[in-house]
Amino acid sequence: MKVFNNTTKKIFLASWVLISQAESSDAHVTQLHRSTSKSYYDILQPLRQRVDSIQVRDRQLAHRLCKLIPSQCPFERDVKLFGKTLFHIPPMCKLNPLYDEVVGLRFRAMCYLADECGEDVSQYC
Repeated sequence: MKVFNNTTKKIFLASWVLISQAESSDAHVTQLHRSTSKSYYDILQPLRQRVDSIQVRDRQLAHRLCKLIPSQCPFERDVKLFGKTLFHIPPMCKLNPLYDEVVGLRFRAMCYLADECGEDVSQYC
């Protein structure tokens, strides 16, 4: 019995098709975009922009950033007793509201060291 013969008949393709482009106006699209945008103020946005705006132009700064910012989440652990895993502590890094910006800063530092300075960054991986 071949799986191909039994499954291909049940596969179908569903998609949304816009029939008339003239029916949708720019004002209507703008109105929809505004209603779906966030209605709250992000108090950490200035700090996020500040971290994103840091330019890595110094070799020593890049080395410091690569050493200080870990490549993997340091909080993930398996708690074991007598060789048996009692419980697992999941990574908590994604709970950090600035996680993406800090990881991006570390990546920019590694790219600077590799591309501009021509150094081997495998020690930071």
